[in-house]
Amino acid sequence: ATEPQLTGIRGAEIGMIFQEPMTSLNPVLTIGSQIEESFRLHRGLTGRQATAAAKDALDRVRIPDAARRLKYTPNQLSGGMLQRVMIAMALACNPRLLIADEPTTALDVTVQAQIMALLAELKRETGMSMIFITHDIGLVAGIADKVMVMQNGQAVEQGELNQILDNAQHPYTQHLLQDVPHFTNGSTTRSDGRRDKDASTEPALKVDGLVVRFPLKSSFFSRATGAVHAVDGVDFDLMPGETLAIVGESGSGKSTTARAVLGLVRSTRGSFSVGARKASAEQSALPVQMVFQNPYASLNPRLSIESILAEPVIATGGRVNVAAKARMASLLKRVGLPKNSLERYPHEFSGGQRQRLCIARALMLNPSVVVLDEAVSALDVSVQAKVLELLVDLQSEFGLAYLFISHDMAVVERIAHRIAVIYAGQIVEIGDATSVLSKPRHSYTKKLIAAVPTIDRRHEHFELDTRQVPSLVRPQGFEPAPARWEQFGRDHMARAEA
Repeated sequence: ATEPQLTGIRGAEIGMIFQEPMTSLNPVLTIGSQIEESFRLHRGLTGRQATAAAKDALDRVRIPDAARRLKYTPNQLSGGMLQRVMIAMALACNPRLLIADEPTTALDVTVQAQIMALLAELKRETGMSMIFITHDIGLVAGIADKVMVMQNGQAVEQGELNQILDNAQHPYTQHLLQDVPHFTNGSTTRSDGRRDKDASTEPALKVDGLVVRFPLKSSFFSRATGAVHAVDGVDFDLMPGETLAIVGESGSGKSTTARAVLGLVRSTRGSFSVGARKASAEQSALPVQMVFQNPYASLNPRLSIESILAEPVIATGGRVNVAAKARMASLLKRVGLPKNSLERYPHEFSGGQRQRLCIARALMLNPSVVVLDEAVSALDVSVQAKVLELLVDLQSEFGLAYLFISHDMAVVERIAHRIAVIYAGQIVEIGDATSVLSKPRHSYTKKLIAAVPTIDRRHEHFELDTRQVPSLVRPQGFEPAPARWEQFGRDHMARAEA
């Protein structure tokens, strides 16, 4: 086929949703212009018609303030929001075949459920066929009719959905099914390692009244017309040796909270303390380390592993002496990598190995608190299980406190001692993991739990929620009403709902 013929097929006949939106979207073009291109090429729409169609496409995947977001460039949206943009572009012209390559990896469970419902609805309405590529067996159970399992470039098993899930024959398929995090509504939460809060125990991390706002300015005189209330009055304590999971939708403020604690985002108000060290919103970051979501993007490809592990030492004014090199070797061994890794480069490692390197780098300065921002969401289930096991072992060995940012409730259930649920920049429920997962009190927490995909929910029909996600844009001078909390046991609170 010629290139013009292929151009006519791509988008109109075959749509594709890629896994990594940051590398698939043009960083210098607005979201609107990139979506409108598909309508111009395949439907002949121009001007306002194309813009209106682009807005409808964003509304379809539940992006709030769609008209405003059309003017954004990709760097102004979160990873989950960007993935929704990718899905909107792929579905814009209702293709006959949709190839979805890990389309919901970066999305929280509620948006994931809505995207799956949308894909299923389009499939029913248009007769669209779909090739769904994923490592999430729960999603496979929810949408697939037939399943093909691949290993090392070969199809090792294929068949009807129930046949594969209930009677897998190949050892690799059996191994995949064993490693799937099974969500049990709080009956298998962690009971090890947690140190309960009492008067004599100082929190490893204390966050008090955290507020993060991004001003919105008019083009005329650059005057502030309002602000995005990304985080609005967040408070929590993280005890030594404990894992506090912060869960919520994409754009809810969970990653912004973590970045504010590290000083990567400037806070508007609030204070933080790590042990005896305190900092205000105006001061620099506290000695807390972070493991980012994407191990491919968070390691410099030009540096050797030795140089990467030396970065934290050099950045804090230290010297890479014999003791530092000995710690590098010790940490590499501890995270399950050979000593000769020091001379190698990031491209020589798999995704799971790179995330182990990121964990080793985070531990170079012997921190008391480690922030894990979606640290296992980009990994397949077998690698994910091993990394979670490593994190639990390291926490037990070094007494680390983890602030675990995630949208995957099954993973949260496996690693968290306590859970804070964040919605529209505010914590709406917080408490012991078992209590929150088994007896959720806030309607949003219930919605999150109900949307968790499991292998037991096969072809479950999710109702497509067409309600608009609440906007975080507030007028200049707006302040939210004080929160009213309801207590449900010693360590379980939920924000009162109107």
